[in-house]
Amino acid sequence: MLAAKLIETRSPQWRQLEQLCVQLESASSARKLTPRRRVEFASLYRSACADLALADSYQLPADTVRYLHQLVGRAHNQLYRTRGEQGGGWRKAVFQDVPRLIFSAPAVRIAAALFWLPFLASMFLASDASPVKGFADAVVGRESLMSMEESHSVPFEDRGGAFGGAMSGFYLWHNTTIGLRCFVWGLAFGLGGLYETLFNALALGASFGYMTTVPDNRLFFEFVTAHGPFELTAIVLAAGAGMKMGFALVMAGGLRRIDSLLRSAKESLPILYAAVVLFVGAAFIEGFISPSATLPYAFKAFVGAMSTLALLGYFVVLGLSVQEDFVPATSPTAATQGPADRASPFDDPPPAGPTDRLLNLASGDDAARRVAGAGSTGAAP
Repeated sequence: MLAAKLIETRSPQWRQLEQLCVQLESASSARKLTPRRRVEFASLYRSACADLALADSYQLPADTVRYLHQLVGRAHNQLYRTRGEQGGGWRKAVFQDVPRLIFSAPAVRIAAALFWLPFLASMFLASDASPVKGFADAVVGRESLMSMEESHSVPFEDRGGAFGGAMSGFYLWHNTTIGLRCFVWGLAFGLGGLYETLFNALALGASFGYMTTVPDNRLFFEFVTAHGPFELTAIVLAAGAGMKMGFALVMAGGLRRIDSLLRSAKESLPILYAAVVLFVGAAFIEGFISPSATLPYAFKAFVGAMSTLALLGYFVVLGLSVQEDFVPATSPTAATQGPADRASPFDDPPPAGPTDRLLNLASGDDAARRVAGAGSTGAAP
């Protein structure tokens, strides 16, 4: 009689858990589940574990025990499956976690401000409108400026795909060397990264500003337009990743410095990965599109504009719009009760025997289920 009452009382929750398992097993349906429904799934899973423990202990019908074993196993697979096994796991990481992490990282914001503001200021000071004469010579050097001016005075010449691939490799090595210096110097308690980022911002800005004073500067700006957004943003990200780890050595937050560094390294890796992707993309554009004599400047400008929009959309729009869903980890029934209505399970007198425990379980006594689940091995989630 008690077994029949237990099955009749608990069956609706078992069926509800089974329906949620069906939804979670489908990638398209799983994405539609609200955070509250996911919390409800976890609560039903815990209850089913406790039901299974009591069903085993008090020898409920074999069919019921077998059904609960299958249900708990099925729910366990959905609750504890790895991120790689989830159909949309990589999409969530790429389009939600990474842009949110990068946009909210203070080190990246510092690196962006430290690069772009001095870059623009240096570009202005090296231009004809500058009140400081000879600024570009002092920052970059006359020989480097002359070499750059000479290299961009020769018209573009297409030399085939093999040459473009070789140049892409060269540009990848050259650009990543700059990014690697910014990253590695950032590990010096963040101060080295601040210096290296500022130095590169001033040098690059002065180079751009100086080229605005050259009469025949069309080829230079036609060359840098397409790949510039990816390349410069990659430098900022590499610097931000290094400074994030360097700052962790200074502000350990109560942890040992090595532990703070390791924790920060895990958060810095996605930023560094994003920088690598941009460096590769910039090298490809710089090797095949930027120096092309057959592609019109309008196409190169279009590539540069689309690159800029893609960067803003990914790092700013996605970083701002994606919010972490947070729902308190309580069951739906417990969430509607006030603090005074919920007593500790340890305050309840233990049931007199198996009959009382089954009746408490059948009546939905959460405290009894928790005590029962804690007393059985392998039943707790």
